[in-house]
Amino acid sequence: MIPTVSIDGVPDPLPEDLTILDVREYSEWEAGHAPGALHIPMGVLPVRLQDVPQDRLLVVCKVGGRSAQAAMYLVQQGYDVINLAGGMEDWAAAGRPLVSENGDTPAVV
Repeated sequence: MIPTVSIDGVPDPLPEDLTILDVREYSEWEAGHAPGALHIPMGVLPVRLQDVPQDRLLVVCKVGGRSAQAAMYLVQQGYDVINLAGGMEDWAAAGRPLVSENGDTPAVV
């Protein structure tokens, strides 16, 4: 069982020792993501494992499915992870901040 939290359970502001790990594809990340999040697409997570900090991780994707798979993998590797149920869609709907990489208004796609 992967530890899971809804957006209501995510502190605002985030604790200093919590890193958001966004496992969406680049086009999704570029359109809008949480400020300060670390982007490692799920497909390359195993080969970029050395880039994942040993902090507590809040793993996110668009709605929570891919992040649950990534979180399960990270737990098996010994990481302290929490999956965000509802993903970035719930993050945005709750009015949490978003930034984009393309200069457009940030959005979850």
